[in-house]
Amino acid sequence: MTADSQLRRDALAIFRAALDAADPAAAVVRNLKVSYKFQRIFVVGAGKAGATMAKAVERQLGSRITAGLINVKDGHTVKLRRIELNECGHPVPDLRGVEGARRIAAIARDCQAGDLLICLISGGASALMPLPAEGVTLEHKQDITRQLLACGATIHEINAVRKHLSAIKGGQLAQLAAPAEVLSLILSDVVGDNLDVIGSGPTAPDASTYDDAIAVLHKYGIEANIPKRETPKQLSNAKNVIIGSNRQAIDAAQKKARALGYHTLVLATTIEGETRDVARMHAAIAREIVTSNRPARRPACILSGGETTVTLCGNGKGGRNQEFALAAAIDIADAGPIAIFSAGTDGTDGPTDAAGAIAFGSTIRRAKVKGLDPKQHLANNDAYHFFEPLKDLIKTGPTGTNVMDIHVILVDESPAP
Repeated sequence: MTADSQLRRDALAIFRAALDAADPAAAVVRNLKVSYKFQRIFVVGAGKAGATMAKAVERQLGSRITAGLINVKDGHTVKLRRIELNECGHPVPDLRGVEGARRIAAIARDCQAGDLLICLISGGASALMPLPAEGVTLEHKQDITRQLLACGATIHEINAVRKHLSAIKGGQLAQLAAPAEVLSLILSDVVGDNLDVIGSGPTAPDASTYDDAIAVLHKYGIEANIPKRETPKQLSNAKNVIIGSNRQAIDAAQKKARALGYHTLVLATTIEGETRDVARMHAAIAREIVTSNRPARRPACILSGGETTVTLCGNGKGGRNQEFALAAAIDIADAGPIAIFSAGTDGTDGPTDAAGAIAFGSTIRRAKVKGLDPKQHLANNDAYHFFEPLKDLIKTGPTGTNVMDIHVILVDESPAP
């Protein structure tokens, strides 16, 4: 087995350990304790992990569930008995999402005192549960979403705008369900695990204001009309519980890396910023390990998690994790026995069938043999078509979870070149 093959195998094993730790079904079982005082129990929600979470709720509560509806991303489904799944568009919302969100709002309005509304929220919920506020059209929301995604806005900024364009986000779903009790089980996919940002906080008091949303639009030069209205700042009927996060996934990845024999260091689970810049920083750390055995001795594993952003300047195919790997590949070219792995825990990276990609010290050399220009692919945001012929895309299929991204740097103990 070549050094690259071993590094690839180890990186995948470390990533798989992270995914196992972020298993939403197990997290639901650990956190769902429902008394028998409730007359009716309804289950609603949205997100890429919604189907897996809903299945776990059915196993726990069975016939106690009166009805339910979860909006999920296309293809992210399982077989359920009592909770309906509604497939819809992501990351740009579509009419199927609007219809599902309208039905979710109707379920919440039907709740009465003595009822329980269980809300399941995971990554992607903002786009998957679109219910435009009065005076806002779906087309308007789609246009603003596309512009915010393309300009490199953070998820906190995007969701501040989304909440003020919505009739259901920013605590408004819990408000609709009052006086019924609301229990939200939340799989965090945002840096900082802010309750009002995850899925745009449909059951959490909203810390952002109308003025904050306007400021985001001004910052990125986006012209849009937002109804001048405020979201709930206090809610007395809702309990929000984070049942899984990137930090838990990274902790498991660290444990696996150590079991594989690596000296392991966690950088952070709150990594943000422009993807290329963050990737180059990771590449610099890898080169430092090769030449000086710091900040960790070889064989070394450096882990980080979070969610970077890509400012689109081309029209290629890819996602932030693939772009991360490509930017890193350029900077670790022939630098030594290095692997830099980046993948989304949901199994999808951008509008592609890949979760991410892996780069090696040998990647650029192998690419040139195939006539691939890494800088040209990077400039065109076309990492997918760079890594595809190299067979270095990471394809897991939908994982049933979503706790942001995992970055893995591996440096084996071979001497520096």
